[in-house]
Amino acid sequence: MNKNLALAEGKRKATGLAFVLFPLIFVFAFAVHPGLFQPHFLGPEELIQRAHQNELLQFGHLLVTLCTVLLIASALHFMTLLGKSAAWAGTVGGALAIVGAVILAADKGALCLTMSALDRLPEPQFSQMLPGLLAMFSRQGWLVILWGIVLLPIGFAIQALALIRTSALPRWQAVMFLIGVLFVGTPDGVEIVNLGASLLMAAAMVPYGIRLMKGPRS
Repeated sequence: MNKNLALAEGKRKATGLAFVLFPLIFVFAFAVHPGLFQPHFLGPEELIQRAHQNELLQFGHLLVTLCTVLLIASALHFMTLLGKSAAWAGTVGGALAIVGAVILAADKGALCLTMSALDRLPEPQFSQMLPGLLAMFSRQGWLVILWGIVLLPIGFAIQALALIRTSALPRWQAVMFLIGVLFVGTPDGVEIVNLGASLLMAAAMVPYGIRLMKGPRS
């Protein structure tokens, strides 16, 4: 019995930590993007040049890749939270968010973390890689599945709407989370919007995560 209680408590604290960390990681990752206050949509070549020799940006992308585990834990928690009052929305939204999180990891691995390896090449050799990089950043071939990243905000938005309708979360938190997930996927080059969305998610989810870690009041 004590073992089961300890396991449940550990799971609750780990889930709470996930809610604290994932929005803060997003805030950091978007805040380190260059040209934050000169927003404009970027094409594949501009994205390559922006990432080239930018170790801080690549570190942010690494954190986002690892963050997918936290996103999956959060989606599963919302599925459980909505299990009785809005099971359909919790399950469908959670499934979409989990698939989107997996694709997010693939996106950052394929288009971002590879840059850290290619940055070790001398400039003449890096220039010879540009045609291949352009094909990758244009999502040619099977990389077209990376567009499935939109499933992540869609799935969380479905869960957020259900959280609002059922009052499973305080309304202000659920509304801020909904607005955040709807705008966090703004296309590359306008990261100031993504940063604002991440701050909204942090304002909503960090207090929730801390409350989860503390546990129910006795």
